[in-house]
Amino acid sequence: MNIGAAAEASGVSQRMIRHYEKIGLIPAPPRRDSGYRDYSPADMHRLRFIANARDLGFPVEEIRTLLELWSDRARSSAEVKALAAARAEELGRKAAALEAMRATLIDLATRCHGDDRPDCPIIDQLAR
Repeated sequence: MNIGAAAEASGVSQRMIRHYEKIGLIPAPPRRDSGYRDYSPADMHRLRFIANARDLGFPVEEIRTLLELWSDRARSSAEVKALAAARAEELGRKAAALEAMRATLIDLATRCHGDDRPDCPIIDQLAR
């Protein structure tokens, strides 16, 4: 299938498919006589794997490692589990940081009168 059909079938944009090819996450597919890329069912499976990993917050280098582990039938599931646990921990840190930012914004918005006066704790905090 061509790149447009591959994008539709996998849920990965054409631009990202080209990018994944460029950085080596997916091998460059063979080309038809017309010059169009010709993606196989295995390519589609790999693209969906990458998309699912991205949806779970894995960065490109960890996806590369996961792809290697996926293709290694002699792998230890402990390696995969360790990657997932580390990613979950990092997401927890990011979630806590986002919640702290949210709490600060709510506090500042609550303390701001939101009227015609020029004084504003939001501006004061940003100016610090």
